[in-house]
Amino acid sequence: MKIQVKEFRQFFHSQHFEDGFRTTLAVLLPTVVSFYLNQLDIGLTLSTGALCVSLADAPGPVVHRKNGMLFCAVFVFIANLFTAYARLNMYTMGLEVLLFSFFFSMFNVYGTRATSVGNAALLIMVLTMDKGGGSSGALLDSTLVFLGGLWYMLVSLLFYQIRPYRASQRALGECIRELSKFLDIKADFYDTQTDLKDDYLRLVSQQMVVSEKQDVVREILFKTRETIKETTPNGRRLVLAFVDVVDLFEAVTASYYDYESLRKRYANNSVLAGVSHLAKQMAKELDNIGIAIEADISYKRKAGFEKDLADLMSKINQLSKDTDDTNLVLRKIVVNIRKMLQHFSDILLYFDMETVKARRNEKVEYSRFIGHQSLDPKIFLDNFSFSSSVFKHALRLTLACITGFIIAKSFSHGHHSYWIVMTTTFMLKPAFSLTKQRNYERIAGTFIGGIIGVLILAFIPDKQIQFAILVICMIGAYSFQRTRYFVFVIFLTPFILILFKFLGLGFMHVIEERMLDTLIGCVIALLAGYLLFPDWESEQLNRYFYNMLKANENYLLKLLQNLIGKTVSVTDYKLARKEVYVSSANLSAAFYRMLSEPKNKQKNKNAIHQFVVLNHILFSNIATIASGQSLQGAATHAEEIVRPAKKALLVLEESSKKFNLKDPLPVAMDTVSATRHINQPASTEDLPLKNHLEFIYRVSTNISKATDAIIAG
Repeated sequence: MKIQVKEFRQFFHSQHFEDGFRTTLAVLLPTVVSFYLNQLDIGLTLSTGALCVSLADAPGPVVHRKNGMLFCAVFVFIANLFTAYARLNMYTMGLEVLLFSFFFSMFNVYGTRATSVGNAALLIMVLTMDKGGGSSGALLDSTLVFLGGLWYMLVSLLFYQIRPYRASQRALGECIRELSKFLDIKADFYDTQTDLKDDYLRLVSQQMVVSEKQDVVREILFKTRETIKETTPNGRRLVLAFVDVVDLFEAVTASYYDYESLRKRYANNSVLAGVSHLAKQMAKELDNIGIAIEADISYKRKAGFEKDLADLMSKINQLSKDTDDTNLVLRKIVVNIRKMLQHFSDILLYFDMETVKARRNEKVEYSRFIGHQSLDPKIFLDNFSFSSSVFKHALRLTLACITGFIIAKSFSHGHHSYWIVMTTTFMLKPAFSLTKQRNYERIAGTFIGGIIGVLILAFIPDKQIQFAILVICMIGAYSFQRTRYFVFVIFLTPFILILFKFLGLGFMHVIEERMLDTLIGCVIALLAGYLLFPDWESEQLNRYFYNMLKANENYLLKLLQNLIGKTVSVTDYKLARKEVYVSSANLSAAFYRMLSEPKNKQKNKNAIHQFVVLNHILFSNIATIASGQSLQGAATHAEEIVRPAKKALLVLEESSKKFNLKDPLPVAMDTVSATRHINQPASTEDLPLKNHLEFIYRVSTNISKATDAIIAG
C-alpha cells in the first residue's frame, strides 16, 4: 500500500502528468471560452487544431519541439483545406484517403517526431471527412484549425519558458528510477533461490528500458544549448549527473563471469545473501534519488551503507579464515560495490550547487553522443521500394484505410462512421506485434471505458460534476497517451461520451456506434497487418544480430588496446560502450516483438534467446574488466594474457560475417596483426585477468555456436 501511494504521488511530479495537464488546458480552453461567447463552433475548431498539433509535441529539445509543432500546424491546415473540398464527393474523398494515407505514412522515414506530424495530418483528415455543410467556409475553418495549432504551440512553449529545466529533470529522474530497477534485478543474481535464466530475461528486458530512457535524456540534454552551456549551473549539474548515471550503469552492468558456479561455491554461506540485500538497499536509495530529481526537491542520503559493507567484509574475512581461501571473487564484488557507492556520491552532488559550480572545468564532449536526423527529400524518394519497411507499411495502411472508408460509406449506421477509418489508421503499426497489442488494448479499453462512461451519465445527472469528470478524463487520457495506451483508451472513452452528451447526442447510441466502429476498424487493421506483405521480426533480425556483434567487437577492441599499452580516449571508450547498450536494447526489443507474433512466425526462438543472453554476458564481462583498468595505456600485458581477447575478437568478426551484410568492418584483424610482437612473461597478478579473458573467449565461441544455430534454423 505504501508503494502504491508513493507511485501515485510521484505521478503528479512526472512529465506525463504535466503533458496531460498542458494538453487539456490548451484543448479545452478555446471551447469553454467560445461557449460563453455563444461561438461554440469556432471554439471546437480551434480545439481540434490544438489537439492535432499536440501529437507532435513529443519530448525532446525545445527547438525540435517548436519546429515539429510549426510544421504540424501547416500540414494540418493543408490537410483540412483539401478534405473540406474533397468530402463533397465520395469518390474524391476516397482518392484523398488513398493519397494522404500513403504520403503521410511515409513520414516515418524521418523519425518519431515526423511520424507524429503525419499522424496529426491523417487525424484532421478523418475528423473532417464526415462534416456537413458546403465548401464556403473551408478556408476560414482551416485557418481556425491552424490558429488552434499555433495556440497549442504557444501554450507549450510558455510552459517551457516558465520552467525550462523541468523536462530534463524529469527525464533524468525517470532514467535513474529505471536504473534502480535494473540494480534490483541484478541483486537477484546473488540470491540462490531465484532462477538464473529468468533473472537474465528480466535483466535484458530492463536493460532495454534503461537504454531507452538514457537516449531520451541524451537527446534533451545534449541538443539543448541552454543546458550544455558551462555558464548555466542548472544545466551543468544535469549534464554532470547524467554522465555519473551512465558510469553507474556500467558499474551495475559489470558482472562476475560465472554466477552458477558462484552460487554452488557459496550455497551454504550467507555471504551471497548479504550481497543481494546490500544491492537491493542500494536500489531503493537510487530510486529515492530519482524521485527527488524528478520532483525537483532537495535530498539527503537516507541510507548509510558503511555498516552493511563492513558486515559483508567481516563475513568474507571470516570465511577466508575458515576455508584458508582468499575468496578473491567476493573481494572483487565488494570493490565493485564500493565503486557503485562512489557513483552514488557523485550523483548526489547534483543537489549541491556549490560543488556543481566547482566542477565547471570538467569537460563533457557531448556532440559525438547524439544522432542527427536528416530531412533530405532524397531519403523520402529512396524509400519508394519494397525493400523499405516504411514503404510497405505505407502501402499496407493505404489499403486498410480505403477498405475502412468503403465499409463506412457502404454500411453507415450512425453519424460517426469516420471512427472506422480513424481506428484503422491508428491501430495499424509497422510491426504486427504492436498492431496486435494495440488492437487488444483498444477493444478492451473501449469496452471498460464505455461501461464507466455510461454509469457516470446514468447516475450522475449534475452537469457541473459531469464537466469535472470530463476534465479529469482528459488529463488522464493525455497523461497516458504515450506510455500506457490501454489506460489512455479507458480515460478517452468516457470523455467522448460526456462530450457528446453536452453536444446534445444520446450517449447510449454513441457508445453502441463507437464499440461497433472500433471493432470493425481493429479487425481491418489486424487482418491488414497479417495478410498484406507483413515484415515479420524473424526476417528483420539479421541486422540487429550484426550490429550487436560489431558493437561487442568494438567494445572488446577498446579493452584490448588498453591492455596492450595503447592510449584509449575516454570519449572513444564511452562511445563504444554506448553503442553496445543501444545495440543490445534494439536486439532485445526486436526479440520480444517476435515473441508477440504468431507461433508459426517465431523462428529459432531458443537460439535467438541464447544469442541475446550470451551477448549481454559478453559485454557485462568486458565492462567488469574495463571498469578496473586505467584508460591511459600505461600497463602493457603479456601476449599470453591478452591472447584470449584476440581470439575472441576473431571469433566475433567471423560470426558477424555469417549474417552476410555488406561492408563488414575488419577491426579485429588489424589489432591482432599489430600486437603479435608482445612477448613479456606473465606475472602472477595477471592470472585472474587471464582467466577472465579466457571466459570472454568461451562466451564468444558460444555466441558463434548460437549464430550457426540461427543460420541453420
